[in-house]
Amino acid sequence: MQFKKISFKNAAGQNLSARLDFPVDGRPLAYAIFAHCFTCTKNIKAIANISRALTREGIAVFRFDFTGLGESEGDFADTNFSSNVEDLVTAAQFLDAEFEAPRILIGHSLGGAAVLQAASKISSAAAIATIGAPGDPSHVAHALGPFKERIEAQGAAEVVLAGRSFKIKKQFLDDLELTHMQQTIRQLNKPLLIFHSPLDETVGIENAAQIYQNAKHPKSFISLDKADHLLTNAEDSQYVGSVIAAWARKYVDISRKDESQRHLTDNRIVTRTGKTGYLTEVLVNGHSLVADEPMAAGGSDMGPTPYDYLVAGLGACTSMTLRMYADRKNWPLDAITVRLKHQKIHADDCETCETANGMLDQIDREIELSGQLDDQQRRRLMEIADRCPVHRTLRSEVLINSRLKD
Repeated sequence: MQFKKISFKNAAGQNLSARLDFPVDGRPLAYAIFAHCFTCTKNIKAIANISRALTREGIAVFRFDFTGLGESEGDFADTNFSSNVEDLVTAAQFLDAEFEAPRILIGHSLGGAAVLQAASKISSAAAIATIGAPGDPSHVAHALGPFKERIEAQGAAEVVLAGRSFKIKKQFLDDLELTHMQQTIRQLNKPLLIFHSPLDETVGIENAAQIYQNAKHPKSFISLDKADHLLTNAEDSQYVGSVIAAWARKYVDISRKDESQRHLTDNRIVTRTGKTGYLTEVLVNGHSLVADEPMAAGGSDMGPTPYDYLVAGLGACTSMTLRMYADRKNWPLDAITVRLKHQKIHADDCETCETANGMLDQIDREIELSGQLDDQQRRRLMEIADRCPVHRTLRSEVLINSRLKD
């Protein structure tokens, strides 16, 4: 993903570390803020997968470390749920001032409760999504188990969570008790999408039911089936991201505003490959695609290969050309199916090729024509297939001009 590292100040003047993930062309259609789970950071894998799914659909994602966590300044022991909400509001104000006001708020676990609480203070937010969120922040106090009694008795205690030690003060517990979440949800008055797993052992599924029952329509619930609380299975987080992107379109204007004015000759395609692996984001005139390599070739097999797209272009061009020709002739062509295969062959295996040595590319193309066509019409359509523009391009000399951008 294309991204920008950002630092902004919280209400106390401390620097909070953030990153803004952009669509591949760097032109967001909308902005979202992501609030991470309790004691997590902005860089956990699940958030990255969700962010990647959103940026493919043109949604920029602003994610940051709450005060005292990750790369942000401040002492975690001095924070509480209210300060997290305050950080969210401050993040929205920063985004509005420097880029564009956020239209989508997304929160995971306690971050989900935080976006519900912050939504009323972020007027630009038009859609809210929660993932494994507690119905009431005080749930976190219960999750602390035996540490809770120690905190209340001593005023503070070191708590080990997910293998890491955090100092939590009694004021953190007191703040949770003062938060009235049910009333907040009832007064949300914004579209709400709730994700939760029935197998979540950290925040039980009954919390999703509580949020859903208190929320007004429009509201939706998505069961995450076998997912765990942290969405450690990449397929779960990728699914969440794709569903949020599709759902948000109903409530947020996520469309290429200049699409109707786009000239047909303005056909620039943008691709971007990150620091590791071969997974490549592709933006084609507003249409989001991905390319990759098979696992056997060192890729992650998350999309077609570049050659797959090349051959697919020939197949699509072939069938479109035949459709146009048959329509012009008013022939009874019901459908065209094109099956293609690309492979490298030895030049000396080709009797009709000019290349005599080395390897060359061979594309086998099978065309199936459905409809009440006579033999003469079928022969003519096979001739027309070789005249499709992509076919001609592949058989002609192609000039490629490359330059290094400053």
